[in-house]
Amino acid sequence: MSSEEKNRIVGGTLYLVATPIGNLADLSPRAQKTLAEVSFIAAEDTRNTAKLLAAFDMAKPLVSYHDHNRRERGPQIVSRLLEGESCALVTDAGTPAISDPGEDLVALCAKAGVPVTSVPGCCAGITALALSGLPTARFCFEGFLPRDKKEKSARLEALAGEARTMILHEAPHRLRDTLKELCEALGPTRDVALCRELTKRNEEILRTTLEGAITHYTANDPRGEYVLILAGSTEAPKVAESTPLLSLAPADHVSYYEKQGLARMDAIKRAAKERSMQKNELYRLLHQEK
Repeated sequence: MSSEEKNRIVGGTLYLVATPIGNLADLSPRAQKTLAEVSFIAAEDTRNTAKLLAAFDMAKPLVSYHDHNRRERGPQIVSRLLEGESCALVTDAGTPAISDPGEDLVALCAKAGVPVTSVPGCCAGITALALSGLPTARFCFEGFLPRDKKEKSARLEALAGEARTMILHEAPHRLRDTLKELCEALGPTRDVALCRELTKRNEEILRTTLEGAITHYTANDPRGEYVLILAGSTEAPKVAESTPLLSLAPADHVSYYEKQGLARMDAIKRAAKERSMQKNELYRLLHQEK
């Protein structure tokens, strides 16, 4: 199949189109072609998307699709796709369906048998991770922390032992409080990169510790949307002295090391060594338990 055939807009298909996170030049030629040729565009905010289209001399029918209307609007969009129309889903900035109600629309399409494809491009979380200077081989995306205090407390407790690099989003008016809460949960010396105004003229990457970040934003007002890249924990999770590892069931022993951040086979290897077993023997035992 030629690249021209691959780029042809197909009726009855949902296109996930990434849009610029700050620099209009980052809208790819393929994204421009897709937006210009689909039947209609589902947008987080139709006003912002209309401005984006106008910047490229495009006009296209727009429907709103956001967190507050997704339950009603999602089935309507799927119905139009089933009738043969094509739709581009966009957010105000970045990749749709990532920490975004677009994930619900993709799930609806999958259930209805509607083809979904991606027109990749900008993603603030990955951009910030690459710029952070922190380990990138293994990471997890957390998005915005929960607003509910109880849920947030539970999430922070879980993140305290997370061994992977963590990606979080935060708004400027909540940044100071979030930094204090992270400091209390993860410790003042935890490394963090605070990334703001990505791809824009005033792009800024502050690489420091949580304590240093609090000091900086006590003296300076937070401005712009932030992506926080947090270093993972280097400490092994604590196990109660009354529950030594060898007293755990084999599956729980392996799960302990997986929660510490090890890949499953590495966790099996370590647990097998501590139990004086061959790795393959423990692997078979785990499958027998299933």
